[in-house]
Amino acid sequence: MDFIWILFAFICGLAAKSITLPPSIGYLLAGFILNFMGMQADDTVLSLANLGITLMLFTIGLKLNISDLIKREVWLGSITHASVWMVLVLALLKLFVLLSIPYMADLTGQTIALIVFALSFSSTVCVVKLMEEHGEMKTRHGKLAIGILVMQDIFAVIFLVLATQKIPSIWALALLLAFPLKPLANKLIDQVGHGELLPLAGFFITFGTYELFELVNIKGDLGALLVGMYFASHGKATEITKSLLSFKDLFLIGFFLSVGFAALPSLDMIGTALLLTLLIPLKFVMFFGLLIMLRLRGRTAFLGALALSNFSEFGLIVAAVSSKNGWLSNEWLVILSIAVSISFVITNVLYNIAHEFYARHREVFTALENEKRLPEDIFIQPCDAPICIIGMGRVGTGAYLALDGEVRGQAWGLDTDKDKIRQLQRDGLQAYWGDAEDADFWERIKLDQIQLILLALPSVQDVKNITYQLKHAEFNGKIAAIARYSDEQEELQTYGVDKVFNFYSEVGVGFAEESKALITP
Repeated sequence: MDFIWILFAFICGLAAKSITLPPSIGYLLAGFILNFMGMQADDTVLSLANLGITLMLFTIGLKLNISDLIKREVWLGSITHASVWMVLVLALLKLFVLLSIPYMADLTGQTIALIVFALSFSSTVCVVKLMEEHGEMKTRHGKLAIGILVMQDIFAVIFLVLATQKIPSIWALALLLAFPLKPLANKLIDQVGHGELLPLAGFFITFGTYELFELVNIKGDLGALLVGMYFASHGKATEITKSLLSFKDLFLIGFFLSVGFAALPSLDMIGTALLLTLLIPLKFVMFFGLLIMLRLRGRTAFLGALALSNFSEFGLIVAAVSSKNGWLSNEWLVILSIAVSISFVITNVLYNIAHEFYARHREVFTALENEKRLPEDIFIQPCDAPICIIGMGRVGTGAYLALDGEVRGQAWGLDTDKDKIRQLQRDGLQAYWGDAEDADFWERIKLDQIQLILLALPSVQDVKNITYQLKHAEFNGKIAAIARYSDEQEELQTYGVDKVFNFYSEVGVGFAEESKALITP
């Protein structure tokens, strides 16, 4: 059985990737195909699904700061959207009941409310994967979307606590001791090093906290999220995240498969699920309108709303708990599973063309913006240096130091990670915060002063998006980029990048040249 689902997951994941869809869509399809063949999820699949979700919540926490959650656009946007959604969609579903739509004719007010509540969430799994694949976790819209998702997850966890009637133990108060123990915990992480102990430490922290929260009658997944936020300020937070990335992606295959394994749908179920997907445009319009009203820029509101325009795996968990308690029929668990799966496909397909779509219709979105902007959305010309390095990771910082060593002040760096920028500025580097995929950013930059732009980014899609924005802004300088593989190198050169350096071969050349100097008289 294990080999069969691994085989189907691989085949369907590869098929999805070949038509530019995320492999996760293929994993969903694999689950439905296996279900159709009469197979059911075994304990391995279900265990992987649970492990994947828990690890994902931990890594989300590692990338979050409390300051991101207390922003008005995050907490107010989440609460307002949930409230308005409940009112509007409740009215719509009652209309569907009157029209005797299959599986809706016999719904009571309570079951309608549960369905609407389950559909109110957006998918943490889908959005996080989407942002990671596009390298947008640290962008303005990425952090906004993740912040709203975390707020929604907290709402879901509260519901699950109430639904399962689990009252936190009095011993839960002992968890507050974690705050004065923070220096000791940080020192413990410092001792781990950079080897195999690092991912093991991540597993220990994640699942140890999960079990600890379960012992005091609090949902363990909430503990994984909170402990991630607890260590978010640690210097090794990013390194821990990267060390767990492959494990998380592998385990999440189990989740996507388990959605397909949920049940075998009938034609009426599929039809009802398709009808529910018509609510996705409403979700987009509501999020976009709310974010615009909260004074966010058109691009941020558009990309954030589009990423959040889907249904959530937490909605399935809510439905499963409701079904177990007899509040919702098993058929509705299947219907919601199909609707969630379809929403994943829609979001991924549309988001792949989102940046280009915004660039073509930017005037429409900017016309809706509030003239008074939030401080984070005000861009200024960073400096007049002729060379700009986009992506201040290890490669970008190394390039900056090399250029600055030749001629002081001839280069400046740009990155979407504010914490990283603040650290680089403290180290004396000319580094600034900004999103290079944002057309509005380049509109405010004097491009005629820039002769060369270095794209030190790991994602080919990010490089292509930025190149498109630069060409659209009529940038006349040269563009250089890095690539890990030869096919990526050819793809970027074809797209219009002037010079593409193969990451691994260039490291080898530099290594050889520097080492040769040791024996050269």
